Amino acid sequence: MTWIKTISAEEDERVRLAAEAQRALYPIEYAVPIHPTADGGSSQIVASHSLIPDALHHAFSTFGALMSPDLPLTRRQHEMITTVVSVLNRCHY
Repeated sequence: MTWIKTISAEEDERVRLAAEAQRALYPIEYAVPIHPTADGGSSQIVASHSLIPDALHHAFSTFGALMSPDLPLTRRQHEMITTVVSVLNRCHY
């Protein structure tokens, strides 16, 4: 659970549109969440950006572009890189 206020897609159309646009940028193998929420909503890391839907879209569209299947890295390599960066940053995600 995030420690800040979040806005659900049901509460704000802009949040819903930003989350849908963000998901559309990811490769197909990322379509099924590894840690789905009980209500089927966005993960807490995505929800933490819901107060500013434009920021949510831009921050995660950058990440989506980096995950492009047209680039030479595999999902396994993406996961390895993100794991190392998270450990270095002492991130709980």
